[in-house]
Amino acid sequence: MLVGRFLLVSAALAFLTYAQAHAHGIAGNRFFPGTLAFDDPAVADEAIVPLYTTLKHPADIGDGSVVDNRFNWSIFRLLTPTVGVGVDSGWIGRNWGGPQRSGFDITSVNLKTEVYRNDLHETLVSAGVAWGFGHSGAQGVAGNAPDLIAPGVFFGKGFGDLPEDLAWLRPFGITGAVSVAHPLAGGTSANIGFDSQTGQLGPLLIRNVDLWHWGFAVEFSTLYLTTRFTPGKLPKDEPLNQLVPLVEFAFDSAQGSKTFATMNPGLSYVAVTWQVAAEAIVPLNGAAGRSVGARAQLLLFLNDLIPAVFGKPLLTY
Repeated sequence: MLVGRFLLVSAALAFLTYAQAHAHGIAGNRFFPGTLAFDDPAVADEAIVPLYTTLKHPADIGDGSVVDNRFNWSIFRLLTPTVGVGVDSGWIGRNWGGPQRSGFDITSVNLKTEVYRNDLHETLVSAGVAWGFGHSGAQGVAGNAPDLIAPGVFFGKGFGDLPEDLAWLRPFGITGAVSVAHPLAGGTSANIGFDSQTGQLGPLLIRNVDLWHWGFAVEFSTLYLTTRFTPGKLPKDEPLNQLVPLVEFAFDSAQGSKTFATMNPGLSYVAVTWQVAAEAIVPLNGAAGRSVGARAQLLLFLNDLIPAVFGKPLLTY
C-alpha cells in the first residue's frame, strides 16, 4: 500500500535524513555548507537547533493528505581532530486532515571520521555509521522501529583548482552522500495510521526493510566572485561570511517501493559562529507527490561559539 510504504520511508528518514545533517567543512578555499537533505563530509563541533521541515505526503487519505511538521536537532562533538560522535532526535506533528498525533522522532547516535583531505584541490571525504535505538520513537508518527544501523560515505569537491580557461567554473562545488539504514529485525513494526474506511486512527504495520538514502548538491561560492582567493594557493583566512546558493537532489530507495526523489533549491548564509539555510522541497516523481514543502536550519559552530568548552577535541586535553 502506498500509505504504508511512504510511512516506512518517513520513519527511516527520521533516522537517516534529518538525524545526520552536520557540516562545518572547509577544504582550502572551499566552505561546504551544512546540507539539509542528507549528510555532508564535515567532522566538527556543531549543533543543529533546529532543522524544521514541513511536508505533505504524496498519499491521499480521505479528503486530504498527511502533513508532517518536524523539528529535528542534533549535537556533534569531536573526540580527536578527525573523529567525532553525535546524538540526534526530534519531534513530529502529524495531521491527517482531521485526526492528529505528535511524538518524538527516532533517537540515534553516530560516529564519523574524516578519511581524506586535499586542501589545494578542495576535496574532503568522510565515513560514518549511525545507530538508531529501537522503539525510541512514537507509534503515532511512525517512529516505532527496531534497532537500525546505517553506514555511509560523504564527500565534497570544489572546482577552485580548475585552469584559467575554465575559471567560470571555479565558484562551483559539489557534495554527495550514500548511506543505508538496515533494520536489525525483520518482519513488521506496529505503528498508528489512518483508516480511510472508518475515518479513525488504528493499527498500521510497516515492513522493516533496507532504505538507501543518497543524494548530491551543486553549490556556488560567492567569495569566488571577489579577488580574495588565488587559485593554487591556500587562503590566509577561512572562507566564511558568505552566501552560498545551492540545489540539493535527494533520493530514497526502500526495498519493494518506488524511489522517492526531490530537488531542493535553497540558500545558505555562513557566518563565523553560525549558519542559516532554507530550501524548497520539490517532487521529481509521482512517488514524492505533487506538493512543494520546505526546510529551514540553524546550525551553530560550537568550537567558535563556545571556545572555552569546545575549543579542543575531547581526547587532546
